[in-house]
Amino acid sequence: MSKQIELQDLEVSQLVDVKKQLEEELQHLTSSFGQLKQAQTRFLDCVDSCQSITSSNQDKTILVPLTSSLYVPGKLANVEKVVVDVGTGYYVEKTREDAIKFYETKINFLKDNLEKIQATVAQKQGNLRSVVDMITIKLQFQQQEQKAAAKA
Repeated sequence: MSKQIELQDLEVSQLVDVKKQLEEELQHLTSSFGQLKQAQTRFLDCVDSCQSITSSNQDKTILVPLTSSLYVPGKLANVEKVVVDVGTGYYVEKTREDAIKFYETKINFLKDNLEKIQATVAQKQGNLRSVVDMITIKLQFQQQEQKAAAKA
């Protein structure tokens, strides 16, 4: 069972540590969000590619990607089957429809995770604002105490 600590009970130095931790967590979450968004875009591109394959494209010359920047010419011999990268270096032959379903499942999975990360980022940003506000209040209070002590 975790014990909740009130911000006003912490010293300024402790609040600064909490602020730093929250900023690091936000940076990590933001980076993860960007990577997931890129993956989602790649899967959307795969769906578009599968949908663009039609019987009229059979035997047409296309550019086949070997890497992200290297393409070689090739001919589209079979418009009913595609090769799908299922991860960790494994490829599976699927029908275009099955490939689209596979990619749409991935897209929806990423969408759900992106929504969760977005909610977590919003919560962490709210926590960070609260910590920054408390630091400001405590520093102002310390300044007022110092002024009062100097006058006395």
